[in-house]
Amino acid sequence: MTSLTQVKQYGLYVNGEWETTAEKMEVLNKYTQQPAAEISVATKDDVNKAVASAKDALKNTFSPYERYEVLMKAAELLLSRQEEFAEILATEVGKSIRESRGEVERAATTLQISAEEAKRIHGEGVPVESAQGSENRMAFTVKVPVGVVAAITPFNVPINLVCHKLGPALAAGNSVVLKPAEVTPICALKLAELMEEAGLPKGRLQVLTGDGAEIGEWLLENQDVNMFTFTGSPRVGELIRSKAGLRKVSLELGNNSATIVHKDADLEKAASLISQKSFNNAGQVCISVQRIYVHTNIYTAFVNKLKEKTEKLVVGNPMDEQTDIGPMIRLKEAERVEEWVKEAVEEGAKIELGGKRDGAFYLPTILTNVN
Repeated sequence: MTSLTQVKQYGLYVNGEWETTAEKMEVLNKYTQQPAAEISVATKDDVNKAVASAKDALKNTFSPYERYEVLMKAAELLLSRQEEFAEILATEVGKSIRESRGEVERAATTLQISAEEAKRIHGEGVPVESAQGSENRMAFTVKVPVGVVAAITPFNVPINLVCHKLGPALAAGNSVVLKPAEVTPICALKLAELMEEAGLPKGRLQVLTGDGAEIGEWLLENQDVNMFTFTGSPRVGELIRSKAGLRKVSLELGNNSATIVHKDADLEKAASLISQKSFNNAGQVCISVQRIYVHTNIYTAFVNKLKEKTEKLVVGNPMDEQTDIGPMIRLKEAERVEEWVKEAVEEGAKIELGGKRDGAFYLPTILTNVN
């Protein structure tokens, strides 16, 4: 394997060039907790330069078919380098290598779907002729790019969620200023290299790394940003919504997903799926199974079956092919989960399985009788 064992330096990607800054920030190997890479920290000037470059790029023609070609080529290149990107994911996120491969494949599919949509963007006819006195009139709409899109992405799915924002925005003819999470920025930076190789015109993509709160604030202050798309916490989403003014905003925020297991369910299948979907990426997925409601008639049987399936999950080195669950993104997040479980138990919950922390690892945990 060629995982990030050496500390590699990464710059900002601005106006088609790689630029290093005076201030740097470490990106940890989440399993070893040792530095795996070093990224540049963007200043306010860097942010404004990136936005200006993105706006300037809109002056140059980038036809729908050209967008299609670039995105399809990018998807092809991503699939050809699936193992490289999967190893980066396993290193900087801590998710298992098997799950990481799946994310890379999904990201490529996202780019392919976006590429196809680039050829299908169209307006609509408006039947004004149906109004009296308008018999000889015609009306139609035309869809045009929004302009400069600021895309802010989270740590947990750092290649696919980048593609979820980048693919549609580029397909629609926009420029993108991307701000990946500071703890998992390497996939986004490598994707910028790949997009350049695929023929993306200069200035259509900028990648800024560094402190999320600072860069986000500077992007919100810059009135040349026409739209914000953000995936992350409700608190930050509310802040963006309040400061964006009349500009467009797309938000994907936190969740607390419930799953119902009814009395006629296939318990074997239900327990297998729920066990898997609860603990993917160490449970750090906003749409993971978080609450389970079970019919009284099958309650005991289901809990036993879920424990049996969950006990088989392997916790360990994300690079190991046998591993199902790696470390959490930060030590403090594992400590936070530890506190939550402790609080639940104090309020009457029973630990059926797990309930233990080992450094940044938190064992798969099942609680019953939860308030």
